[in-house]
Amino acid sequence: MFDWMVWTTPVAVFFIGIALVLIGMTVWEIKSPTMLRKGFLPIATTRGDRLFIGLLSAAYINLAFVGLAGHIAEWLSLEQEPSIWISFVLSMGFLALVMRKG
Repeated sequence: MFDWMVWTTPVAVFFIGIALVLIGMTVWEIKSPTMLRKGFLPIATTRGDRLFIGLLSAAYINLAFVGLAGHIAEWLSLEQEPSIWISFVLSMGFLALVMRKG
């Protein structure tokens, strides 16, 4: 069923991380219901809203990195494409920023 997807360690870690975040957010919401608040995002959001926005952003950061990795290697005269772990760290950092300050 998933033969079309390249299941590398970074991809597996990314999806396992998302699953753990969703489980954690569900438990957190049950224990302590959220309230709307305004951060740097242009709308008032709840924790769930910020998680959704952050996860979408993380996915786009990863996709952009995968799409540009060949060009980055060419621009920087690298022998091989940069590690996908770079985009993983960047996307999780942005997710944390959105969850904390968004």
